[in-house]
Amino acid sequence: MTLVWKSGYSFDSDASTYIDAVETADGQALETGVRVAINDFVLGCKQDEIWDAIKASCILAGARTLDGALVPLVGGAPTNNNFVSGDYDRETGLVGDGSTKYLNSNRNNNADPQNNYSVSVWISTAGTPLNSTQLYIGAQSTLQGTTSLGIANSQLFTRNRSLGFKLFGSSAQTGFFGHSRSGSANYVTRSGQTNVTQQQLSQAPANSETSIFAEAGTVQYRSNARLSFYSIGESLDLALLDTRVSNLMTAIGAAIP
Repeated sequence: MTLVWKSGYSFDSDASTYIDAVETADGQALETGVRVAINDFVLGCKQDEIWDAIKASCILAGARTLDGALVPLVGGAPTNNNFVSGDYDRETGLVGDGSTKYLNSNRNNNADPQNNYSVSVWISTAGTPLNSTQLYIGAQSTLQGTTSLGIANSQLFTRNRSLGFKLFGSSAQTGFFGHSRSGSANYVTRSGQTNVTQQQLSQAPANSETSIFAEAGTVQYRSNARLSFYSIGESLDLALLDTRVSNLMTAIGAAIP
């Protein structure tokens, strides 16, 4: 059911369900502006026809508490490993420590089709790899058909259902970062509002957890970045999602006193 919270403005039912769950976890209501930002994001994704492709996602910003930030927008809730309330900022998200802290998304790397797959994050503060690898999202790297999204050797690091990986761009990049595969021959990466096609054959998806702020499996390559959004799911238009997440983060920042 669509709720009407003020004259002339209707709230989407999925957005309302999420907002209610966040406010229950927080123990208090969100600001009207934060509610509207979330609703506009959900409605926008539906208008862009990318909403159904998102299968697991958290908005790691906006909520008043860490518990509220870990309420899933879509899919199952992530498992929190060692994050505490001091790691969370309502405007900029959740910060890792590069050592002990990560989330298990509880969505397996093989839950989506081999050639129909995407992951993304919003980076508020980039990690500092210092010539070592940090993953923003990762399945177990020793397996074939795995996924990675992070930084290595001062560059961006990606792998989408493949054995090999690609390095490109700058590890200092903030904002939207993601990749999407819709065919066997290549996949598309996006950072700095730019799409790049990566020539990399796909492989059967590995059976592995998918972690945020780390690589799953051995849970290594942990990140000290600050992230305020992640999504995992089927292939989608990265530019459209980039715009929607950018607008969401701007609106949340403007709505919080």
